[in-house]
Amino acid sequence: MHIIIKDDFDLYKIIHSGQCFRAVELEKGTYRFITGSHVLYICHLTGIHYDISCSRYQWNRLWKPYFDISACYEKIRNSIAAEDVFLSQAAAYSSGIRILRQDPWETMITFIISQRKSIPAIHTSVEKLCHKAGKRLETPGGILYTFPSAEDLCTLTAEDLKNCSLGYRSPYIAKTAEIIKKSPHLLQNMAKYTDDKLMEELMKFPGVGIKVASCVALFGYHRTALAPVDVWIQRVIDRFYQGKNPFPAYGKYAGIMQQYLFYYAQSTGMK
Repeated sequence: MHIIIKDDFDLYKIIHSGQCFRAVELEKGTYRFITGSHVLYICHLTGIHYDISCSRYQWNRLWKPYFDISACYEKIRNSIAAEDVFLSQAAAYSSGIRILRQDPWETMITFIISQRKSIPAIHTSVEKLCHKAGKRLETPGGILYTFPSAEDLCTLTAEDLKNCSLGYRSPYIAKTAEIIKKSPHLLQNMAKYTDDKLMEELMKFPGVGIKVASCVALFGYHRTALAPVDVWIQRVIDRFYQGKNPFPAYGKYAGIMQQYLFYYAQSTGMK
């Protein structure tokens, strides 16, 4: 099906912005996204034109919210203060990134995995986990596996988790799965919390500190006022903002600004 997206929308930048770990580029211009048991193949044709593998109903109901299409990211970029030269430069370079509305459970586990791992290594571990415990999906592009539920993960042994290259994160994942298996609506209910309360509750999970909690809040609950600070962002803050965090000045768009800076810093090596 053919669709038109007029706003900032760059699939390559989205999947390389450090917010999701299962989306892939299959060939130049064609990308695959997975959420729950749903798979989308989307091909950039030219300009604002795209071809998608789903029906219009599913696009409108599932994928448009997933890609946050209702928000105008061009307007958000244009709201950057003129005196913030570095962020303006980063946002221009990173134009096309959008904050995906991902599943909180998957986001929680993948960002626990992400600690002290490179993005390619995170992808590898996540895919191993999906193959080990996810449900098999037959798609036009081949056999895929869903992200495992808490119940699925609880069936894995310590050795199974170790074989997914999870290292010291294995017990964190096992314990988190046990918590959610016993309280299956816990993460869903947390969507009602304020940002501060959400952060507080997320940091009660095993292995979840402020950085992982911020990532889960931003990418799993779409709390765009929260801006995770990792080594790349801290480097930016120290080098270009004299050690002062610039994100509070951007209010509800702080997390989006963080993504512009993160992608720019990683892609350019802080040049």
